[in-house]
Amino acid sequence: MHSLKVRNLIIGEGIPKICVSILGRTKKQILHEAEAIAGLPVDLVEWRADWFDEISNLDLLSSVLRELRSIMKNIPILFTFRTASEGGQKTIGVTDYVELNKTAAATGHIDLIDIEAFMDNLSIPSILPLLHPYKVKMLLSNHDFKHTPPKEEIIARLRKMQDLGADIAKIAVMPSCSHDVAVLLSATAEMNEKYAECPIVTMSMSKSGSISRISGEYFGSAITFAAAEQASAPGQIALLELHQMLRTIHQNLI
Repeated sequence: MHSLKVRNLIIGEGIPKICVSILGRTKKQILHEAEAIAGLPVDLVEWRADWFDEISNLDLLSSVLRELRSIMKNIPILFTFRTASEGGQKTIGVTDYVELNKTAAATGHIDLIDIEAFMDNLSIPSILPLLHPYKVKMLLSNHDFKHTPPKEEIIARLRKMQDLGADIAKIAVMPSCSHDVAVLLSATAEMNEKYAECPIVTMSMSKSGSISRISGEYFGSAITFAAAEQASAPGQIALLELHQMLRTIHQNLI
């Protein structure tokens, strides 16, 4: 598995890194969640900005990120605006999406930014120059809430993300049966063993896909998402339970 260093965290090495999402709708709620999470065994934190009621206020956005950085200290922060078409809370035009992400990067308070790899009319190469001056790493993502594509398609999407310049490539798919979960895990292993040039993150959503959230060290998924106060996606496991599961698996893989 290829690795990436973000602050003092090495993603893609050893135990999958645990990420918890902040889902508050107001600044007060966001900071309250952040303070609770900061004392827990998390490796990185995602701010799901699409949940924020005042997301169009870019000055307030910058203020929230400044305070999040103060609370999180050296914990890496992933900034994400998940669009409605990929399971998020809000719709947004391409121009506003680019401006929002540029503003977040320019604050200097985030370490990673989630960009939807296959968003209509979005040019990924045009995003890169907006991030590099601020040393923000780009996580390219794709979320399929309808089904689990064939293994070859999952691999093709991850490889495309790499070709587009991803520092991390992420895909989440929805299973309808146990075979679908096995397809996702098989695709993860093949991608990791044959094609990966950056850390990859994969998951099979819903409760039936929970096995994919704890088996990343074996199959090759570098980050897993856990639920703190509430889940940001179906099938997430409670943080403290996941923390213990990952360490138990790690001890038995050594």
